[in-house]
Amino acid sequence: MITDSEGRVLLLKSAYGNLTWHLPGGAIDPGETIQECVERECWEELGHKVNVLCLTGVYYHKVHNSHVFIFRADLCSGPIVLSPEHSQFRYFALEELGAVQRKRVEDCLQFKGEVASAKF
Repeated sequence: MITDSEGRVLLLKSAYGNLTWHLPGGAIDPGETIQECVERECWEELGHKVNVLCLTGVYYHKVHNSHVFIFRADLCSGPIVLSPEHSQFRYFALEELGAVQRKRVEDCLQFKGEVASAKF
């Protein structure tokens, strides 16, 4: 999760499928650590290196039968350059997010050293 100076969260709009807005990220590759995955995915999706600060949450999503790892990260300097997988990026206020996304973002923003966990 990446925020701007106003505390809004960066989301990307998919250019395929159901065209949803989501946090930067993706599937882990074989032999890759979860931190390496975050760094690679952000580079691929944003054209940007990130400084990964901490793991703030692990969530199980029943619909996808998968776990999502949420990290707090900062962008290094430079403009965002989207991959062809995404059509737009935008910073969203907390109240603009859906319930599941909002819960994960709130947990990240309120991180005090204990990794959150939930099922959706």
